[in-house]
Amino acid sequence: MSLKITDWAVEDRPREKLYKKGPSALSDAELLGILIGSGTKHRSAVDLGRELLAMAGNNLNNLGKLSIPDIRKIRGIGTARAVAIAAALELGRRRKLAEVPSGIQIKSSKDVFDITEPILADLKHEEFWILFLNRANRVIHQMKLSQGGVSGTVTDVRIIMKKALDFLASGIIVCHNHPSGNLTPSDADIKITKKIKEAGELIDIQLLDHLIISEKDYYSFADNGLI
Repeated sequence: MSLKITDWAVEDRPREKLYKKGPSALSDAELLGILIGSGTKHRSAVDLGRELLAMAGNNLNNLGKLSIPDIRKIRGIGTARAVAIAAALELGRRRKLAEVPSGIQIKSSKDVFDITEPILADLKHEEFWILFLNRANRVIHQMKLSQGGVSGTVTDVRIIMKKALDFLASGIIVCHNHPSGNLTPSDADIKITKKIKEAGELIDIQLLDHLIISEKDYYSFADNGLI
């Protein structure tokens, strides 16, 4: 039987430990325990955190993919606590997005992957993103164009070109994720790439690459001679 957190030595209680030593001193389970708040009759909040981590294979990336109904499967975690955990995980994802500096120079497809992997890799749905570049291939701006379901998203070429003109971009790179992990371009992927390239040529905006992103790898149309 697990002791209640209130039965622990004060210096070992997650909240007190974080206050005195900082968040880096806590384990993942202890941080989750703080979000969960309180445990059940026989299990502490940290115990529930450990169970939640185990559900995700003790992998924080997998944890970020869990839905609120998934989190609520842990006995002792209700809707309010599940929502708080989901919100904290989303803040972590957005922090990674905010860390991408504007002005970074793109020299290879790997540079693009390093920027977009934190945004797209662990999503359960498809999103389509655009990087706008100047003549030196430095990122001027990045934006999400659209969001879809598990197997697709809608891409409007006219909006891409309008935004490229708005940002005075000389080049663009488009990216989207495949939640399935399959990096093979679909017929739709190939067709939309061709349409974007042709539209850009009319107004002197170059499509430099199109990346398909998965959790650990990517497919570059440019590297494979498809642009």
